[in-house]
Amino acid sequence: MDNSVYKIIELVGTSEVSWEEAAKNAVEAASTNLVELRIAEIKKLDMKIEGGKVTAYRARVSISFKYERVI
Repeated sequence: MDNSVYKIIELVGTSEVSWEEAAKNAVEAASTNLVELRIAEIKKLDMKIEGGKVTAYRARVSISFKYERVI
């Protein structure tokens, strides 16, 4: 083991299609600013409802990435 440290953040991804796409959107958004993403864990799924119809899927995702200390 290399004695690494990892930080965990939580994001909410959204999609008009599915929870899977909502989770994927959260991970892909995180990857544009963070490097060495490690694990994504779905914490909660919910839906937005308007007029009695589902209009969006939301996925709350915990994402871990390697923490690099800047000196």
